[in-house]
Amino acid sequence: MASTQSLIDLIKSELKQAGVSYAQLATALDLSESSVKRMFASGGEMPLSRIDEICRVLKTDFAELSQRLAQSQPLRRELTLQQEREVVADEKLLLTAICCLSQWSFEQIVATYRMSEADVTRALAQLDRLGIIELRPLNRYRLQVAKTFRWRPQGPVMGFFREHVMQDFFAGGFDNDAELLMLVHGQLSPGMARELRDRLQRVAEDFARQHLLDQKLPDQEKRQFTLVMGMRCWLFERFKHLQRPAGVTKAMSR
Repeated sequence: MASTQSLIDLIKSELKQAGVSYAQLATALDLSESSVKRMFASGGEMPLSRIDEICRVLKTDFAELSQRLAQSQPLRRELTLQQEREVVADEKLLLTAICCLSQWSFEQIVATYRMSEADVTRALAQLDRLGIIELRPLNRYRLQVAKTFRWRPQGPVMGFFREHVMQDFFAGGFDNDAELLMLVHGQLSPGMARELRDRLQRVAEDFARQHLLDQKLPDQEKRQFTLVMGMRCWLFERFKHLQRPAGVTKAMSR
């Protein structure tokens, strides 16, 4: 969530764009110019009632100002280590976070999992506090993370998946309708590897977008799928002893 200082900085920017000086604002608010300057100084206090008065001077309202503030905030690319520990410590919170990142609705989560409405509401409030979502009325939410958001590669959440999820996922046969398991190995330039990584990210976004589009279908026409993607600069450990030394490879190619 945005800090008070961020809100004050936005109001200062709005005043500047509107051509309203501190002296003019002081007159409109029936305050001294020095009081207005203290209010806008770093660490200054600005009560909500005063913000409403300033919004009237700017011919806007607090709701519109809040929306502009939300749009100005950089989206999170990852959580801190402590935040991830908090998420993984509560399985209901972790499950709700995963659902939100896949853009499940409140009703879908409650209908699919053994979680009460109170459980999900509480989890959504925690995710709002952590900055993953912006919680709105009626348990609607807006994601506050970038499209490139990912759990920390060596963090608590990925550690949980490696220990409790990956083996179960890959134990399947991947031979049912619409299932796929592929392993592709090759050599790429670093630039092309980054481009391919970005394409894979877009596939994940397409998956989430299709999930939203298919919500209009009846439940009997839908099945739960999980998409796992990974790409590493890596050589099969089992085959390393068969790899030629780099110098030998170059000599043979002459």
